[in-house]
Amino acid sequence: MTKTALIGAQILVQGRWLTGQALLIDPPAIVDITPDTDIPPGFEPVRLHGGLLAPGFIDTQVNGGGGVLFNERPTIDGVRAIAEAHRTFGTTGLLPTLISDDYDVIAKGIAAVREAMAQGIPGVLGIHIEGPFLNVEKKGIHDASKIRRMDSEAVALLASLGTGKTLVTLAPEMVAPGLIAELVARGVIVAAGHTLATSEDVDRAAAEGLRAMTHLFNAMPPLAGRSPGAVGAALASSLICGLILDGHHVHPTALKAALRAKGPKELMLVTDAMPTVGADIEKFSLGATEIFRAEGALRSAEGTLAGSDLDMIRAVRNAVSMMDVSLADACIMASATPADLLGLARTYGCLAPGARADIVHLTDAVAIARTWIGGE
Repeated sequence: MTKTALIGAQILVQGRWLTGQALLIDPPAIVDITPDTDIPPGFEPVRLHGGLLAPGFIDTQVNGGGGVLFNERPTIDGVRAIAEAHRTFGTTGLLPTLISDDYDVIAKGIAAVREAMAQGIPGVLGIHIEGPFLNVEKKGIHDASKIRRMDSEAVALLASLGTGKTLVTLAPEMVAPGLIAELVARGVIVAAGHTLATSEDVDRAAAEGLRAMTHLFNAMPPLAGRSPGAVGAALASSLICGLILDGHHVHPTALKAALRAKGPKELMLVTDAMPTVGADIEKFSLGATEIFRAEGALRSAEGTLAGSDLDMIRAVRNAVSMMDVSLADACIMASATPADLLGLARTYGCLAPGARADIVHLTDAVAIARTWIGGE
């Protein structure tokens, strides 16, 4: 593989845009960042003619894309199609996500991701299993008939990937004491979501190793003075919180409040994307429920939001416009923060010597010009 020197674009390094620098790549890693007048022998210059180089985006909640819903196609081909669709929008690392389903579907999804990683399908970092261990009263679009209590069989299944990263979303109040700690001990990253948890429930879960909050504000009660709930506990803690910035899931004022409480290093952008992303389709089926695409949102006939039609580059742009953050901070929320949650900091989500060469080239208008995964 060719050693390259990317030149002619600003480079995001530790929250600052550097000019006049070259990003040296020896696939699959970044070798160094050096003045573009001092490129070492053996590196082929690649002139980018402007724009911005940022770490590739990492999306921890991807239900589908390219016309594929992971629950409906829990196969290696399904994983490949989803990853390819999202790469177009700057996502160089992702967790294909299963929403609440039967154990056999979960087992198939885990096997598909395991095989995808073994075959080196670009961008696949592991799996996100969202449910079925949720609170049925906050199920959202999830099928109530799939929701159940966690037991030892479930713990073994959830921890069975054997490679990459496994993120599990559950409702802490619905899980017996000790089971979150058991999952964490077996290498699973645990998030809270679709929950009626009190702040005390979240604190207990955090003591067992809870690390994150799935789509903060959505599928959980609002913050109240005498009943802070999951939102209050998340804002008052160091939990990393996912946010869906599609203009439908969360009001901009709530986004700004979260930013003030947490900062970019504890907020991560997620898409919660469905099959419509990267596909020219206007509807699809989620189990027995038909989902319609209209005005930038995905809803059932009854009006329930069903994931999103969002991609990561739009999430980054929306962070700038809705949250009043800098583009650098928006990129941190799309890369470094999810990398931190996944235990991949300093290897993913940054442009630095020794880090993996997962890179996105943005135009001056913050559109995707090109992506690299592992330097290719």
